[in-house]
Amino acid sequence: MRKHPGLSRRDLLKGTSAVLAGTAFSTRVMAAAPPAEPVTPTLIEAAKKEGQVVYYTSTDLPVAEKLAKAFEAKYAGMTVRVERTGAERVFQRVGQEYSSNIHAVDVVNSSDAAHFIVWKRDGILAPYVPEEVAKYYPDEHRDPDGQFASFRVWLSIIAYNTNLVKAEEAPKSFADLLDPKWKGKIVKGHPGYSGTIMTATYQMQRDLGWSFFEQLAKQNIMQVQSSTDPPKKLDLGERAVMADGNEYNIFQLKEMGRPVEPVYATEGSPIIVGPNGIFKDCPHPNAARLFQSFALGREGQQLNVEIGGLRSVHAQAQEKAGRKPLKDIKTMKDDPDAVEREGESIKSHYTRIFRV
Repeated sequence: MRKHPGLSRRDLLKGTSAVLAGTAFSTRVMAAAPPAEPVTPTLIEAAKKEGQVVYYTSTDLPVAEKLAKAFEAKYAGMTVRVERTGAERVFQRVGQEYSSNIHAVDVVNSSDAAHFIVWKRDGILAPYVPEEVAKYYPDEHRDPDGQFASFRVWLSIIAYNTNLVKAEEAPKSFADLLDPKWKGKIVKGHPGYSGTIMTATYQMQRDLGWSFFEQLAKQNIMQVQSSTDPPKKLDLGERAVMADGNEYNIFQLKEMGRPVEPVYATEGSPIIVGPNGIFKDCPHPNAARLFQSFALGREGQQLNVEIGGLRSVHAQAQEKAGRKPLKDIKTMKDDPDAVEREGESIKSHYTRIFRV
């Protein structure tokens, strides 16, 4: 959700970039990714001497805290300070701190991958490639200069309430949502508030065209804000179908026995990526590297899957039983550069169509 209505997301990105350009951290050095680094006894010893990792993240707090506890259990004597808030607030906080020459954060996660484009452009991320990232991550999920990699992945999906919709009558595609029988029965999120829905809207308008949204707007949808809201409305039976929203919330609800069922549109489901990166001038550089290796390694990634209902691109991470494997799902292509570039026009166009 955007917390500062007087300041657009695009303005925030531009403004923070301009502020950072006036600091000593703005030099843009582009080079090939450094060699992959294994976790060694030397790294562990150096990390334990520092003792702490400061982690700014937009990951759900229970998931982030479980990741921190698992890391602390593996590396006795280490502590992780989790600072959890929304992605836009994470971004603003980093900008404010660095403009004041404050270097408090070690590792950062954001659900808005466009933030990493800005941080990289301003030269404040540290190149670091964990061994498992080099071995097990697809090229498209790791920065070519080694400055960040995909920590968590999820989809924006269609879903339905199984008490209100029979499986054989449920929509199978985005096109199916335009059937008159769904009029007044659909809920969806808003790209002006949710980074997930912004990313999904970009991908959908690119692949389906704005004409899809123009027709969807005639269906008298329930418009909500966050991408976590449509699953909640579905669970409560306030709407029969959701046009978008977090897949991981649907997983969590379904696995608690709630009456929801995911649908993977035949046209492809929008994919959302939340990277992790280390800051160049972080206070605990060795601890940051150790934590990054853990978070992006199999243990951290499996925790994301099991506890968070998230997806992992780590080749050795195992999907949870009962969930459709990501490899079997047709997805749309993520493009953070385009989202950062076109975000404001997407929100304006959407608002005109839906009048919200």
